[in-house]
This record gives sequence, C-alpha cells and structure tokens, in this order.
Amino acid sequence: MNADGGMPASPMSAVDVLSSVGEVTYQWSLSDDAIAWGGDVEGVLGIAIAAIPSGRSFAAYNDSGNVTSRHDAVFGSALADRGLGVHFQIEYGLRPRGPDGLLLWVEESGRWYGDGRGPQRVVGVIRVITDRHEREQKLAFRSSHDELTGYFNRARLLELLAEAIANAQRFQASTAFLVIGIDNFRLINDAYGYDVADDVLAAVARRVASKLRGGDALGRFSGNKLAVILQGGDERTIRAAGERFLKVVRDEVVITDHGSIAVTVSIGGVVMPRNARTVPEAIARAEESLHTARQLGFGRFVTHAHAPDRHAERKANAALSTELVAALAEDRIRLAFQPIVDIATRRPVLYEVLLRLVLASGQIVPAGAFMPIAERLGFARLLDHRALALALAACRSRPDLRLSLNVSPDTASEPTWLALLSEAARAAPDLARQLTIEITESSAIRNLDEATQFVASLKALGCDVAFDDFGAGYTSFRNLRQLDIDIVKIDGAFVEAIGSNREDQVFVRALVELAKACDLRTVAEKVGDEASVAILATLGVDLIQGSVVGHAELEIPPG
Repeated sequence: MNADGGMPASPMSAVDVLSSVGEVTYQWSLSDDAIAWGGDVEGVLGIAIAAIPSGRSFAAYNDSGNVTSRHDAVFGSALADRGLGVHFQIEYGLRPRGPDGLLLWVEESGRWYGDGRGPQRVVGVIRVITDRHEREQKLAFRSSHDELTGYFNRARLLELLAEAIANAQRFQASTAFLVIGIDNFRLINDAYGYDVADDVLAAVARRVASKLRGGDALGRFSGNKLAVILQGGDERTIRAAGERFLKVVRDEVVITDHGSIAVTVSIGGVVMPRNARTVPEAIARAEESLHTARQLGFGRFVTHAHAPDRHAERKANAALSTELVAALAEDRIRLAFQPIVDIATRRPVLYEVLLRLVLASGQIVPAGAFMPIAERLGFARLLDHRALALALAACRSRPDLRLSLNVSPDTASEPTWLALLSEAARAAPDLARQLTIEITESSAIRNLDEATQFVASLKALGCDVAFDDFGAGYTSFRNLRQLDIDIVKIDGAFVEAIGSNREDQVFVRALVELAKACDLRTVAEKVGDEASVAILATLGVDLIQGSVVGHAELEIPPG
C-alpha cells in the first residue's frame, strides 16, 4: 500500500510511455517485408495495426505529395553499414483515412543494418509532428510572403526578379517587371482609415492575381504598390498584361465594411534584359514609368522606352547622388545669406539662408542647380537637417542675427527635423526666436491639417513662420487664418516683370490686401530694379528681396 492507504500505481508500460508522447516503434525485416510494431499504433497514427503488417502496406498510407519516404532513405543511401548501422531521419505525410482524408505529418528516425549486399533490417521511431510542421510552414510562408495580401513580400519578389533577369539573359529570352500603384491611396487612408485602405490593397492584389498566367509572380512592392514579374514579357505581352490589370481593378468597385470604393491603379513597366539588366535598373525604370503614367492622369499604363537623353539624365542623377553623399560626409554643404530688407529704410530685417554645394574641385553650386534633383533622389530631408544645424550654429555665433530657413514638404511631415529644433530650443530658448521657417504655400494647402499642426509646433518654440511662393496656390482667407503664419513671401514669378506687366500689378495688389487683412507682413521676392521697388511700395509691400538689394553671400553678414 502507498502512503494514503491505496494500492501502488502500476508502472507505465513501454507502450504507454510511447503513446503518451505520440510515438510508436517498429522493426522492419527487409527479407520478407514484415514489420513488427511497438506502441499504440492505432491511437497514435490512426491506422489499425492489422492493416500495416508490411512495409508495402504501410507505404500505401503515404501521402502522394511526399518527396521522400522510408524506402528512399534506406535503399537510396550511399553509405555502408560498418557494423553500427546507418542513421536516417525524414519527415513525410500520412493519410490514415485514405487519399482524401486528414493529413498527418510524422517524423521518422531510424537506423538500418546490413551486410555487403545492402540493408537487411530497419529499426525506428515514428512520432506525430503535425502541429510543429504547421508552425514551421507558417514561419516559412511569412518569411517569403506578405501577411496582408498573401502574395510574395518585397524581399522574395526581388529574389525572383534577379532570377528572372538571369534566366532571360542565359536563355536569350525576355521578362518584364511591372509596378502597380493604387491611385489616391492616401486619400482612401484619410477618408476611411488604415483598415479599409488595407482591405482595398488586398482586394486589388486578388484582382491582379486573377489575371496572371502560369509562371508569373505577384508581390507587395511597398506600402501601396504591388509588383508583377511576367515571364516571356515582350512589348506585346507587357502591354496586354497592363491593360488587363487596369481593367480588372477599374471595372468593379471594392466592397468594404464602410461602403463601396471606386479604385483605379497606375502602372509602370520595363522589359528585361533589353531595357534593364540588373534589379536596381529594373526597379528604377519601372518606377520612373509609373511616375510618368501618373503625370498623364490616373488609371494609365506606361512602359519604359530607351532614350539617350533619359540615359544621360540618369547618369547625371547618379553622379549628383554620389556627390551629395560625399559632400554631406565631408562638410561641403554651406549656407549663403541673402538679405530681406525693409522697403522704406533698406535695412536688413532677415537673411534667407540658401544652400550651396561645394564640389571637390572647390566650385560652388547654387541650390537651384541641385535641389530639384536632390528632392527627387530623396536627399531633401538630409539637406534640411544639415541646413538647420548650420543655421543654428550661425545664430549661436550672432545672437542678433535673424535667419529665414526653408523646409521641404517631406521634412515638415516627419518628426526628426522638428525634434532637432526642439532640442536646440530647450538648451537655448532664445535660439528659436532668431528663426523664421519658410513652408511653401502649395504644400501647406495640400495637407492643411498637417501643416497647421507643424506651424503650431514651430510657434510654440518661438519661431516665426513664412508662406513661401505666396500666390502660386491661391490660398483662401480661411486657410491663412487657420495656419497662424507671420509673413507671406509673394512668388517671384509675379514680381520679376511687375514694372511692365499690368496683370502682375493687379494680382500682387490683391495678394497684399489679403495679407494685410490677416495682419501679415509681405515680402516681394526676385526684385531686380528700382522701378519695381517703387511700384511695390505703392502696392503696400513691407519687405523686398532680390538682386536690387543684395545677392546671397557665403559669409555671415556683419552685425
């Protein structure tokens, strides 16, 4: 009896132990194909032991999709038994209820023994690993597929693209790469929320997939973009595929929990290896074609066409990209200071800081020659960060200096630039008061809520805020009041010829009156002669900037 007066528990048998861990054992005699089983075979494998007395009968339960089997592991081995047997381990699927029944995944570990003539007997253990196998399959799927759409992720897609290009070059064939962008995806996000936008992206992916051919590949290229690799993608094939994808997305609305949404896509494509011989080239030219398609209007398809001028432009862009990276690393980005003066006294009120690129040769390149390309290449934020650091350093050296600093739309929409300014203002509160931050009118009215929040943050730090290129975006009185800015800078396009253009005079007068109604100071840009100054004074302009009062200089202006 045990301590509580009951009968002692019987020790677990080997069968019970094996069954408790989901395992069975076997001994397989190869001379007569007989199998002797150990453990609860029916309880573990779901097959009556009487139904599998031989290797052949057990093999009948193997799933037809298996790529390996016990027979292959034993008889296909290139090893020889040296007296200790030869180990093997395999995974495969079983169908205990027949070919259409539930699939059971098992792992079999064993050792076969033989003589000079080959294997003679096998002993082993079979364990059920269905749950583990499914977990591993899910992990493998996630490593190569996008969770939202269920199609390839970017990493796997680019691997397939590299393979497609290599095969096309090897076999002198063609393949194609298409980038598909959902039009107005940001508006869908803003209007319906991210969950609905995700539903739209997944629906578009399914529709595109329905029009693929065997051998084509679809994946998620970026946040709102898909990409397709077309096998045999010559010009005719790529054109037909692009039109199929446009039509299947356009023809029916996407049904969501928040209602029906009409969706269109724009597509850019490139044929390889004729127009792209590497993955970076394929991506750049497909995205370039997508950009061109969107410039023509939504719901368009454009394929890359080789053009010598475009090739030269790309080379120039690559050279500039290399030069900018080096200049940022080697402190060859400088500021030039252009005065903004009171129109009556001609005394400087502010200095606009303008970027200059110092080439390795020492040549000075003005911002107008590199900033438009730098913005397209994604360097705007890096340059804005450097400009802010340089402007703050100038302000620290001259507490009486007042600087006006431009910020690109991309920089204004992300937090790191503002965080850098906030950190400087916490260390020296008066520093921010020396700065006027210029944002463009067109970018502000494109996302008014975001611009309002950005301006409010700048004002809280103590900065003034200016509207640059005022007049180009036709801002309303309501927008000006909502943004709480301090200065409007009248677009130089309306000032350069104001001395001889009556329409410009009328337009500038209207802009000045609008600004004054909002208690804003006005700056006229690109003022080139005294006749223009006189007209601007009669129109009520407060400050002027341009060659008539001073060019941009690299040295910090004297106090």
